[in-house]
Amino acid sequence: MELGIYTFADMAPDHGPGNARNAHRRMQDLLEEIKLADQVGLDVFAVGEHHRPDYAVSAPAVVLGAAAAITKNIRLSSAVTVLSSDDPVRVFQSFSTVDLLSGGRAEIMVGRGSFIESFPLFGYNLRDYDVLFAEKLDLLLKINKNEKVSWSGKHRSPIEGLGIYPRPIQHALPIWIAVGGTPASAARAATLNIPMALAIIGGLPERFVPFVDLYKRTARDAGHDIQGLSINSHVYVADTFERAGDEFFPAYSAMMNRIGRERGWNTMTRSDFEAMRSPRGSLLAGSPTEVVDKILFEYELFKNTRFLAQMSVGTVPHNKILRSIELFGTKVAPAVRKALANKSEAQQSVTSNNTAE
Repeated sequence: MELGIYTFADMAPDHGPGNARNAHRRMQDLLEEIKLADQVGLDVFAVGEHHRPDYAVSAPAVVLGAAAAITKNIRLSSAVTVLSSDDPVRVFQSFSTVDLLSGGRAEIMVGRGSFIESFPLFGYNLRDYDVLFAEKLDLLLKINKNEKVSWSGKHRSPIEGLGIYPRPIQHALPIWIAVGGTPASAARAATLNIPMALAIIGGLPERFVPFVDLYKRTARDAGHDIQGLSINSHVYVADTFERAGDEFFPAYSAMMNRIGRERGWNTMTRSDFEAMRSPRGSLLAGSPTEVVDKILFEYELFKNTRFLAQMSVGTVPHNKILRSIELFGTKVAPAVRKALANKSEAQQSVTSNNTAE
């Protein structure tokens, strides 16, 4: 299983034109976080795209280009690129450039976005929410497979036999679809033979098992092997369970309650938070051992090929996020890899014995 981190680069809004000190500081901190994730041996670092004052990244490819220059091995992805309100040609060109800068480490995770600010900002109608994504995904996939493209659709001018450059150093850019639990999204990813990233940020992980089963069943029915399945969750690692709760709750609840006021959610209390980080809850906030146990618990549910930890959820102090990344890379990841390797060896042994009999 690949293990990595993603972030929306939460920050305190600067408010007002110019003098964006908070955004500047957050960008410097973000690059330090990506560099550390690479140094501790994690597989992926991804950054989200948002167009709000409380998140620092609106142009993931620009940030990932800077990250390419200071990292050596880690894969660099968006989480997500809001494809519905972007142009697939420019998305491909931007991430191909990241791929060239990084020596073949770029990925794109596309989605429709959990916020809607980009639609009016770039002149799109929310009534076209789904058709925009389907149409632009079709174009992006064609560009990724072909140097020269002929294409036409409803919401973008046609392309008639034109070349799209630069091309990536990889044969093709890995493209993932990020989903939040809509069955049609799982079926789309499976039918198109695209790896799926599922965000589990509330409730019990077990309730998503039918959703993942739908993805796998639809892929099999379409004659496809499963290309990849990522589980993406909120994560914070500290030296002890108690410290993780005390350090993470203030920023996490403030963020969840701020978003909740926009969406009509109930106010999160400390008891709600503790319930979420119970052994079967969706929140992975604890010591390395407890986070390992939850990742392995979810693996037994989903047999996922990747796990991404959303860190710096809310304005957690930078030094504490660095410690969380360090623990995730040096304690959690090795333990998860060892446990899965041992499990694989045991299964192979049983298979060999059964064959010999």
